Amino acid sequence: MTRWGILATGHIAARFAEDLRLVPGAELVAVGSRTAESAQRFAQRHGVPRAYASWSELAADADVEVIYVATPHAAHYEAARACLTAGKPVLLEKPFTLDLATSTELIDTARAAGVFLMEAMWMRCNPLVLRVCELIADGAIGTVTSVRADFGIPGPFPPEHRMRARALGGGALLDLGIYPVSLAHLLLGVPQHVRSWAKLGPEGTDENTGLVFGYDSGAVATLSCGMVGATELTASITGTAGRIDLPEPFFRPGGFTLHRAGVQPETITAELAGSGYQHEAIEVQRCLAEGLTESPLVPHSATLEVMALLDDIRAQIGVSYL
Repeated sequence: MTRWGILATGHIAARFAEDLRLVPGAELVAVGSRTAESAQRFAQRHGVPRAYASWSELAADADVEVIYVATPHAAHYEAARACLTAGKPVLLEKPFTLDLATSTELIDTARAAGVFLMEAMWMRCNPLVLRVCELIADGAIGTVTSVRADFGIPGPFPPEHRMRARALGGGALLDLGIYPVSLAHLLLGVPQHVRSWAKLGPEGTDENTGLVFGYDSGAVATLSCGMVGATELTASITGTAGRIDLPEPFFRPGGFTLHRAGVQPETITAELAGSGYQHEAIEVQRCLAEGLTESPLVPHSATLEVMALLDDIRAQIGVSYL
């Protein structure tokens, strides 16, 4: 049995707690928040035995074997560091931190201590996304020449909302754009050319952002994210011998369609359970059981390369969180 703690009590923490029930050998034993009231409410709602009014108390609980950190972006670094320095393995919500420098510091801290650390990029643990990667590796669509993906939500959000607040890492890019960027990175790696444009809101965070990645291989990725209108939330991966279409939401698909010349399109589906967060928890438990300090599905190198891309994009569109 792997005994989990959850640090934070918001919407994503609640969904993770619910999905943890679907994970064989997982037990949620503690929750921590900045206030006793919030922690106690969460504990009562999800049947958690212990509730702590501080992050440090949760990290000090000897019965907790691994901690899922689900705070808002701006608190990721501080919260994860508190857990790592207490010797606790961490599954840290995406985006890892607000920038490459602090992400590098966290990974260096984990490596120095020999403690497991993984970004909660659940898309990279999704069985159907992994199946897409297998098909591409096996040459099912030839050489990948383009990736298209979008993630737009309608809003609007009030000025004080975390999606708009600069101090909280607000804007579309870190919250939504990280998914299209991560998909392109998963399939094509680090681009040699990055071009971006964005409309900024009054707070100085991005409301609507378009991205084009260019690769020396000739491949391209066209990506978008925004909070000014609901987009399809789909993705398409084109190769020299075919195409794979991922339906809404592409980062947690219920299936996908494989198109190949001269062959009837093939739709591959899987039964969905929960919200999809259980797969990252299963991967964490597998890694811990094997004594690993990082996941091969979500390696530190991928986290840092994506954060470097996000830094580059923010510099181009003029977004700073300072």
